[in-house]
Amino acid sequence: MKILIIGGTGTISSAITRQLAESSNELWLLNRGTRRSEVPASVKQIIANIDDTEEVLRQIGDTQFDAVCEFIGFLPSQVERDIRLFQGRTRQYVYISSASAYNKPAASHVITEGTALANPYWEYSRNKIACEDILMKAYREEGFPVTIIRPSHTYCERAVPLSVHGLKGSWQVLKRMLEGKPVLVHGDGSSLWTVTWNEDFARGFIGLLGNPKAIGEAFQIMSDEQLTWNQIYECVGRALGVTPKLYHVASDFLAATCPKAWDFTGNLIGDKAATVVFDCSKLKRAVPGFCATTRFDEGVRRCVAYILAHPELQEEDPEFDQWCERIIAAQEAAKGQF
Repeated sequence: MKILIIGGTGTISSAITRQLAESSNELWLLNRGTRRSEVPASVKQIIANIDDTEEVLRQIGDTQFDAVCEFIGFLPSQVERDIRLFQGRTRQYVYISSASAYNKPAASHVITEGTALANPYWEYSRNKIACEDILMKAYREEGFPVTIIRPSHTYCERAVPLSVHGLKGSWQVLKRMLEGKPVLVHGDGSSLWTVTWNEDFARGFIGLLGNPKAIGEAFQIMSDEQLTWNQIYECVGRALGVTPKLYHVASDFLAATCPKAWDFTGNLIGDKAATVVFDCSKLKRAVPGFCATTRFDEGVRRCVAYILAHPELQEEDPEFDQWCERIIAAQEAAKGQF
């Protein structure tokens, strides 16, 4: 197959790029080229801004693709642009949406592709829903060959998946663990969550490319392993060789007190604070044999080892660190009133 990925070097798409590059498929990437050194030599690169449609068309020419995969489409205007660009140029258009688009709170904690889409807490999710609506309308009315993918919390070696951290990522939480400081966990830490290693995700994704069962359909791709957030943080601590001191704080309080830019209302209340169990039986029917094989304790050990070996990923976040101390002090002071 001839496959075009828009993006291709992010957390999810980098694993797909590597796996496709090792196959017999012809892979093209369309991006700004900021990580060109990480792209396998066999991959054809189109260095362009996807919004510069004239330049994109100049480089693509009359090339026809078996699949075009959009990893950086976040707004309705972006998928409308893609429909104009690729109508008649591809047999399949694969759009990366988000499992955060599912109804919050959902009627059931077991999530299938048929679960209603509605998220009053997070604009990011509402934009993804709007993008899906546009694409499915184009499928119904114009035959645009769309497949929608809804990933949940997918991670790679560059960042540990956690629920409470600042804009600079997970390192400051790891640093607090190593220093023996308390680390914030939302709620009582007992809600269930699913984290998926990106190489596992890639196998499910690639199984849908060129798959006739995928056109006009939505699929969620994630591990079958569910962990409480307490278990997730404890696995991270074990990977670091420490016993983490978990400090539980109500999700609403965290959202109300964090800097606005961190958007815990969306990212936490509208996503990670809710117990969810994803049913991936639809994916397994379309891609027989798919199974996520990387347990979180295994994946996070790889992740922590990689971060400790790469100082450039150890970006400190003093603003987040100081906020944690204020939250802990405020809650302890409140306890002292009784």
